[in-house]
Amino acid sequence: MVAVIAIDGPSGSGKSTVAKLVAEKLGWFYLNTGAMYRAVGISLAGRNIPCSEQAVSDSVLESIDVDFDAEGHILLNGEDVSDRIQSPEAARYASDYSKLSAVRRRMTALQRKIGLSRPSVVEGRDIGTVVFPDADYKFFIVASPEERARRRYAQLKEKDPETPATLDDILKQQQERDSQDAKRALAPLKQATDAILIDTTEKTIDEVVERILAEM
Repeated sequence: MVAVIAIDGPSGSGKSTVAKLVAEKLGWFYLNTGAMYRAVGISLAGRNIPCSEQAVSDSVLESIDVDFDAEGHILLNGEDVSDRIQSPEAARYASDYSKLSAVRRRMTALQRKIGLSRPSVVEGRDIGTVVFPDADYKFFIVASPEERARRRYAQLKEKDPETPATLDDILKQQQERDSQDAKRALAPLKQATDAILIDTTEKTIDEVVERILAEM
C-alpha cells in the first residue's frame, strides 16, 4: 500500500496546519478530509436538501464532485471553494451532513482514492479508525477547548477583520460540534488505539511537526 500518515483530532487542535507542514517536509500530498465534508455540506445546504437519510441519497451525491487542484485548493464541481468553507456555517453543515451514511460512504471512497494515489498525509476525524485503519503512522492531535476557540477566532479575524463572529460564539459552536462528532453512531471522532496522542495547547507548530517526524 502507498504510504499514509493519518492525523486525526477535533477542530482547532492544529491538525490541519501540522499535517500540511509534515507533508511539505516529506514532499508528500496533503489531504484535508474535513475540507471535503465542508464542501459537500455547503453544496447540500445551498440546494436546500434536508439533512436526512431519505433526502441525501447516493444518486444526489453523484452530482457532487470534490477534488483538489495542483496547489491544494479544494474544488466543488470544478469551483474553488477554499474561502467559502472557512465559515462557521460551513463547519456546522459538515458536522450535520457527515452523520449521514450516504455522505460517509461517498467521502470515504473519495478519500481512499485520492490518498492512495501517492504518498499522503491525511487529516480528519476518522482517518486512523475508518478511512485508513492500516495507515503506516497514526497521530491524534488535541488542545484545550479555550485554545482551540481562540485559534479559530484569530483565523477568522485574519481573513475578515469585520467578522461578526465572537469568541463565545465560536466556543459554543465548537462544543456543539465536538458533541455531535463524538456521539454520532457512524464513524465517531475518537483516538485509534494505536495512534500517538499529542496535546498542542502549549506547543508551537514546529514542535509538533518535529515530534511527528521523530516518530517516523
